[in-house]
Amino acid sequence: MAQEVKAGDTVRVHYHGRLTDGTTFDSSEGRSPLEFEVGSGMVIKGFDDGVIGMTVGQKKTIEIPVDDAYGPRDPQAIIEFPIDRFPPEVKPEIGMQLAMNNGQGQQIPVVIVEVKDEFVILDANHQLAGQDLTFDLELVDVKSPSRIIMP
Repeated sequence: MAQEVKAGDTVRVHYHGRLTDGTTFDSSEGRSPLEFEVGSGMVIKGFDDGVIGMTVGQKKTIEIPVDDAYGPRDPQAIIEFPIDRFPPEVKPEIGMQLAMNNGQGQQIPVVIVEVKDEFVILDANHQLAGQDLTFDLELVDVKSPSRIIMP
């Protein structure tokens, strides 16, 4: 009998991620399959839930609503940043991706969404925040943690 994926298993999957309008945002095509431990929080919740019960070789398409993906867009993640705090050699442009330090030593990716005279508007939302996602999955491999039975 084929082994079904359950929480705690390590799986390898090929995937093709699309937005609701059909635009591809990520795919493992031409790369190694994505490997992760199911239920460990290494991937978004909807992706984690989507592989449960799959068997090796199985393909399926899952729809992941915003709340099980990258969450809704957060208006507090839109930041005004003074232009004079940019290094002189950097000319801010719309669409430019930067990394900001959050004060706890973590780098947060941000994108410039607007450039004004004295400041720029930065968006620190994940680029897929506020989006419903669709994934085509193919389960390549599943490994269960070894269970040692003590006498």
